[in-house]
Amino acid sequence: MAVNRKWVLASRPVGMPTLENFRLEEAPVPVPGEGELLLRTLWLSLDPYMRGRMSAAKSYAQPVEIGGTMVGGTVARVEASNAPGFQPGDIVQCMNGWQDYAVAHPKAVVKLDPNAFPPTLALGTLGMPGLTAFVGLMDIGEPKAGETVVVSAASGAVGSVVGQLAKARGCRAVGIAGGKDKCDYVVNELGFDVCVDHKAPDFQEQLKAACPQGIDVYFENVGGKVGDACIALLNAFGRVPVCGRIANYNDTELPPGPDRMGLLLTQVLAKRLRLQGFIVSERWHRMGAFHEEAIPLIRSGKLKYREDVSEGLESAPEAFFGLLEGRNFGKLLVKVAD
Repeated sequence: MAVNRKWVLASRPVGMPTLENFRLEEAPVPVPGEGELLLRTLWLSLDPYMRGRMSAAKSYAQPVEIGGTMVGGTVARVEASNAPGFQPGDIVQCMNGWQDYAVAHPKAVVKLDPNAFPPTLALGTLGMPGLTAFVGLMDIGEPKAGETVVVSAASGAVGSVVGQLAKARGCRAVGIAGGKDKCDYVVNELGFDVCVDHKAPDFQEQLKAACPQGIDVYFENVGGKVGDACIALLNAFGRVPVCGRIANYNDTELPPGPDRMGLLLTQVLAKRLRLQGFIVSERWHRMGAFHEEAIPLIRSGKLKYREDVSEGLESAPEAFFGLLEGRNFGKLLVKVAD
């Protein structure tokens, strides 16, 4: 008989997570009750926010409990339905987490049309990462034609959309990525004006040369030395949507060196900068406006995407480690079932 495999949080990581922080458990496939759906996970999305959910530190969302199933966005197939409007074989977007099967209420899922777009786009360009790019860039960055928009992690699920939306608005798009292959992809496939390799020994000099008119919008995905270099080049009235700081997610103490907070605040004051964090779960109401802009761009070939697929639920932890280390190339997905 089928069993439900699930990855649970075995212990809280200190620094970079390891396999010891996860445990693969098996349990009977759950049975849906009245008005519920039994869902078979097909695709699992792996995203940087999951590292924060492994920590007990107070944050914008509740942490995963020890022994709890790891959280995550999924695309699933309806296996059994006790709810009107759904039948076996329907494809839905949901939050099954890192497991093969889950029971859900219809209000917790979104039915997908697999003939309109590949269902995986609901986890990437047309889903949470794409919406993150849209609301951060448009609502906080407020790009104007002719301005320079810089985005870190430019080949990733969020950064790739930021740059392409900026280009569609008439901006100069400058990407930052790790390695020649990613930088070439960002320019040659995604259409950015230039991409700078943050691994280059002269990264700061290359970034300055790529932004001769300074930076008007810096979309912050990374932090660390990349964030420091970009903030130093911001123009007066520059905007910084703070989406993520993956370079710091595994830190266990403050970074070494002098306290740079004073310098940062001096720039914020002198240049009248706007640095604003945001959480996409508070902006779901913007999904309709995002799709109105993004879907025509996808259909016209002006909004491109790339997926990095790991095979099998058992591969999820190692794939997640690669995400935290920047080894993925494109939107990271786990193919759980056919």
